[in-house]
Parts: sequence; C-alpha cells; structure tokens
Amino acid sequence: MRTQPAIHRAASSTARQRRMAGALHGSGLRHGDRIALLTPGTTATVDLVLAASRSGLVPVPLDPRLTPRERAVVLDQVEPTLVVDDPGVLDEIGTGPERDLDPYPRCRPMHFTSGTTGRPKGVWSGWLSPEHAEAAALEERALWGFCADDLNLAVSPLYHSAPLRFAIGTLLAGGSVAVVPFEPVAVAEALLDLAPTTMFCVPAHLQRLFALEDESGKRLETASLRLVAHAGAPCPTPVRVRAHDELGVDVVWEFYGSTEGQFTACSAAEWQERPGTLGRARPGRTVWTDDDDQIWCAVPPWARFEYWRDPEKTASAWTDSPHGPSFTVGDLGRVEDGHVFLDARRTDLVITGGVNVYPAEVEDVLGAVPGVRDVAVFGRPDDRWGQRVCAAWVGDASEDDLRAVAAEQLAPPKRPKEYEHLAELPRTATGKVRRTELA
Repeated sequence: MRTQPAIHRAASSTARQRRMAGALHGSGLRHGDRIALLTPGTTATVDLVLAASRSGLVPVPLDPRLTPRERAVVLDQVEPTLVVDDPGVLDEIGTGPERDLDPYPRCRPMHFTSGTTGRPKGVWSGWLSPEHAEAAALEERALWGFCADDLNLAVSPLYHSAPLRFAIGTLLAGGSVAVVPFEPVAVAEALLDLAPTTMFCVPAHLQRLFALEDESGKRLETASLRLVAHAGAPCPTPVRVRAHDELGVDVVWEFYGSTEGQFTACSAAEWQERPGTLGRARPGRTVWTDDDDQIWCAVPPWARFEYWRDPEKTASAWTDSPHGPSFTVGDLGRVEDGHVFLDARRTDLVITGGVNVYPAEVEDVLGAVPGVRDVAVFGRPDDRWGQRVCAAWVGDASEDDLRAVAAEQLAPPKRPKEYEHLAELPRTATGKVRRTELA
C-alpha cells in the first residue's frame, strides 16, 4: 500500500506560520534579517517563507545541493542571521509561540541568479507597503484563479521562484498544497490519489510524464486539473501539442519570465491561434523591444527589484521609458499586435530542465583546473532536458581532471555532460567566444 502525500491546508499553514514567526523573532531575529533556507522542499519550506516575509524577515531559498564553495559565495553576500540546512530545525521552528502576521508577504523571497559575471546575485524586491503587498498577491490570484477550493501539486523544487510562487498564492487564497518531488510514477499516483486542481511544471516534466504513459500504456488521471502552467525552458512543439490534446486547451498555460520578474502569460488557445507566441503582457505590464530587439518589461511598483548590494548591475537592468520604469534580462524578440515572441535567449544562458546555468560561473571553476589554458561552456539541444551543458577546453588537463573538479565544486545541473578538447577556441575579432559555433 503506497503512502499518500499529505495535504497541507491553509488553516494549518497559517497556524504554523504564526508559530514559526514567533520562534524566529523570539530567538532574536529583527526586521530585515535574512534567513538562508537550504533544505529539501516541503510544506514546511513554504510555511517558513511565508512566516518570514509576513513578519519582516527576508527568506532566501537556496538549492540544498550547492557545494560548499557555491554556498559560501552566496552566504558571504547574504550575511544571514540564520541558516537552516537541517529539516529537523524547520520542525523545531514550527513549535514557537504564535505571533501576528501581516495579511500578505511584505517582500518577495530573495532568489539568486548569476549572469555574465559568474557570481550569483540576489534579486531583492525591497519592502512593500501594505497596499503594494496586497496588490502583488491579488494580481497573482486574479491571473491564475487561485481559490479556497484549489489543491496545488508542487512537483518542482521549491527553491525556484515559480513553484514557490504557485504554492504561496494557493495558500494565501485559502487553498491547499501537496508536495511531491518530481518522479513520474510518484506524480502519476498523486494525480490519481489527491485529485489536485493546479500544477506548475517545466517541459521536461511533461515529457517524462508522457513517456510514462507510453511505457505503461495507461493515461494519467488529470480530470481534476483546471490549470497546468509550464515555463522555465522552451517547450518542444510535440510535447506542447500533446499537452493541449490530453490535458485540455482550457487547462494548459505557458508564461514567460525570469527570476527577476514576469513578462507574459499565454493560454493554449492563444498559442494555437499564433504558434510560437509567449502571449500578451501580464496585466499591469507593457512588454516592448528596443532598437536592438532586446525585450523590456514595464512593471507596476510592487514588481520592481534590485540586485542585492549591486547598484551597477541594477542600473544596467533598468531604464526609464514612455511605458514607465522597465527592466530586461537580455533576451531578444519582438512584439506583434501585442503578442510577444522570443527570438533568442541571452547567449550567456543555458536552460537545462528548467534550471538556469550561466557559463561564466562554470568557466570560473573549470578555468582554475591546473593545465587548462582556455575554456568555454555552452548549451546543446537535448530531447529530454531542452539543453545540456557542454564544455570545450584548451590545455594539458584531462577530461577526468575537469569532471572531478566539477563534481566537487558545482551543483549537479551545472556540471557539463560533454567535454571537448580543442587546439583553440573559436573567437570573434574582439576576442569573444563563438558559443553558437561550439554548439
């Protein structure tokens, strides 16, 4: 007899959030202190994020698989008052005295992203006024229809912004959450046993669930789902079309965004009318492109952000425009009759299984291997993961040397799956590596 995942209801969540907030503040944490969270995702993870952000503390969800080196780089920047890397500590925090909470989170969780420098940067929303905090929560609720009848099935890692946002939005609307770390059979069983109403996933998840159907000869039980949203990587057309056919055109949605913020939302029906579109700008936003075809998004005040303690990087991401303050993450595309199309992701980014991997960060590690004179990291198409991380190097070091260092210093998604030993790297006249030629 299989074990059924626990359903975490809003009332239980709120009670635990109050106890967590009481324990955190009772232990001496004060307004603005950061809490680094490095535990496997559970409902307690969601509750701690809400307890912190509804009581003046800043939750910083991080991948628990980070190597000691990667963890140190982030923690040195965050300077957390508390580091939670033991699930048992989460349970202890949940036994504190109750404390009142703000109605809505007064900040966004601080997620980390890298970029061209290879050094991770925290995306910080700043403190939201009560009015802006309410507007941010109700905007999500209006877009996705979160309500008290919802059961969100969280299958993606909760240190990522999208699955955490869906779980938080569901609980704030009075709904319930069940956490099932992704494994096709486990998710199929949860769909049958729990009858969830919403699920966020990346295209690789859909692909693996459909593969399970093909292998078993059994269809997934999806009749209860009213919303399946996918994002995080380009979705192969056969997978997208099958999702539309099996789950329903009125169920499947896609959205385009980044750790920094959300740009668009697109229903399956809209995609079928305009294949390739990422949809229209989300309500309250304007998506536009500059003369270089770079995509910008004008956002309301509650959706603004800065890079933690990096005013120079912050300034480079923002511009004033006739549409209002706008940010970019460097992607290229176009807007046709209000519909957004993505032509090219920024060249410094590899998206594998919905995880952003920045070549500069991997190159920084591999470039320090004795005998490596030059190195470049890039992505190649992959049927299962969208892209796979690859590396080309010049020098006397062996592939085993590079693999060993990668295993020691890089989290699994960042480790190259393929290595190529070259006499020299292809470069432009100005010295930039031609990653597209390597790919």
